[in-house]
Amino acid sequence: MRKTTSWIAGITVIAVVLATIVFLSAPANADSAAAEATYKAKCAGCHGPDGRGETATGKMMKVKDFSSEEVQKMSDADLFAAISSGKGKMPPYKTLSADQAKDLVAFIRAFEKKK
Repeated sequence: MRKTTSWIAGITVIAVVLATIVFLSAPANADSAAAEATYKAKCAGCHGPDGRGETATGKMMKVKDFSSEEVQKMSDADLFAAISSGKGKMPPYKTLSADQAKDLVAFIRAFEKKK
């Protein structure tokens, strides 16, 4: 009897851990997908789909390459401010919520990994 109880308890623990992983990763994927959609709508026109700024507008405006050390060294607060308030020739995106701007910061951070 004791052997069966431990086996069931072990299976229960594994099921709870797996359910927790699935539950916690779903919002992260949703935020990532939402950030990607926001990036495509608001940023990709100048910064390009890969964040390198190799679009006609990006070249003309001399936008920064998001994968560059210069951009990646910026603090999250500085990136957030650039998105929310604008910087240089970049307009402010006041229509974005704070969460959307934070998600974009995380999305921009991912460009470093895609070098």
